[in-house]
Amino acid sequence: MQILCEENITEQLFSLYNQLLAQHGHRKWWPADTPFEVALGAILTQATSWRNVEKAMENLKSAGAFTPEEIASISQATLERLIRPSRYFRMKAQKVRAFVEYIAERPMHVMFKQDVPELREELLSIYGVGPETADTIILYAAGKPSFVVDSYTYRLFSRLGWVTGNYNYEKLRALFMDNLPHDVDLFNEYHALIVGHGARICHKKTPNCQECRLRESCAYYEASE
Repeated sequence: MQILCEENITEQLFSLYNQLLAQHGHRKWWPADTPFEVALGAILTQATSWRNVEKAMENLKSAGAFTPEEIASISQATLERLIRPSRYFRMKAQKVRAFVEYIAERPMHVMFKQDVPELREELLSIYGVGPETADTIILYAAGKPSFVVDSYTYRLFSRLGWVTGNYNYEKLRALFMDNLPHDVDLFNEYHALIVGHGARICHKKTPNCQECRLRESCAYYEASE
């Protein structure tokens, strides 16, 4: 993946942020009450929509299996059944179980005492925790500045003409990490705005360009006229 916006990147990123904020308002994301709930949602949302995650989370709540201790006490078959709406439920049940077992020995609040690079490395060592999941936990659960990117980010930035080539998580994340102040609130809101824009406007198959405030500077829109 190649980054095409090489001049005034910080200025461009802040301009984009302000345009997204004007269109969508503050997003108040990530929806969770505890750090573990953030981590649980981050695992369950892999390769599926948040709507499906909400169904799985509600199943867990209703079954009284919503804390690490409660999840550890139920069978794997029961866990699979409860999180089935999140898709790939057998694999995700293994990932959830691995995370629960890990934090039983090394609690989240202990891990969170580390700086971002060390914390990220530790999270990535846990089965089922990839870069996006790790950064989500760091940003939304630990409250530390680690930017989260995803398919929505790549879709938006490739359509704007800012990046080209195959999706590369680390290169896309570096675009934000290297050019924005490491501010938790900024990273939180920016990621949430990109996700909201992808879900509401910049759809995968039929983007709603007429409702998009970014269309005047969007390479995809210009090419489609």
